[in-house]
Amino acid sequence: MPESRRGVLYGIAAYSMWGLFPLYWPLLKPSGALEILAHRMAWSLVAVLVILAVRRHWSWIRELLRTPRKLGLLALAALIITVNWGVYIYAVNTGHVVESALGYFINPLVSVLFGVVLLKERLRRPQWAAVGLGALAVVVLTLDYGRLPWIALVLAMSFGTYGLVKKTAQVGAAESMAVETLVLLLPALGYLLYLGGQGQSTFGTAGAGHALLLAGAGVITAVPLLCFTAAAIRVPLTTIGLLQYIAPVLQFLCGVFIAGEVMPASRWAGFAIVWLALSVFTWDSLRTAHRARRAAVEKPEPVPA
Repeated sequence: MPESRRGVLYGIAAYSMWGLFPLYWPLLKPSGALEILAHRMAWSLVAVLVILAVRRHWSWIRELLRTPRKLGLLALAALIITVNWGVYIYAVNTGHVVESALGYFINPLVSVLFGVVLLKERLRRPQWAAVGLGALAVVVLTLDYGRLPWIALVLAMSFGTYGLVKKTAQVGAAESMAVETLVLLLPALGYLLYLGGQGQSTFGTAGAGHALLLAGAGVITAVPLLCFTAAAIRVPLTTIGLLQYIAPVLQFLCGVFIAGEVMPASRWAGFAIVWLALSVFTWDSLRTAHRARRAAVEKPEPVPA
């Protein structure tokens, strides 16, 4: 099988698993969102250490210890992803799957906005149009919900910030995750011990199946991340950009057709504006990538002196 096709399959697998997360977290009830989050942190570290052990890949540790700046960035990334994971688990387990899907739909637009504000990038007109439509959608959905769609905004902003920090750190996916979960291990274990001391822990008290599901949170966190990494090194960034919409589409479908969340006409209108914004954004990205490839092909070779 060609590497590019294999990369696309890895990407589809990664985003499909992320998109089906709303089906997993409700299985962990009666655990609360914070307990689930703590278990996810702890078991993710176990899962990624097993993966690194199988790959016998430890040489990166010495190099990373020599670069305190990267360690600091990964510690910051750990705090940011904690917010993202916690809000997402809360959203799914309290009946806000559709709103969480909205957060990942508007995430690409947030990333573009970060590029303008933080990296001083210049946007093309279609990109400005997409960002403007995204802002309009937030206004429409605010009127629909009767409040700011804070879950969607927190998820989009936290994941966008996380991506920006990770891009700056330039550390591999498994290695980065090992450091991030190690940073989170002490507070996670501390909270789990506190729950146990208060007699409020559900681990082991709600049955062996429930305990395995809690431990499985680490596996379902690590596996799609590794699939994504395998895809990213095999296919162009534009392909990854298209595949990323698989996750929020599946989350949206889970929320509407499985969780049975209400979708009034005004909410459909807000989502329609978001999808229009993403269509404009994707069309512009594909057009720009095509022009860049064509220019590279048509560039004349230098004449020997």
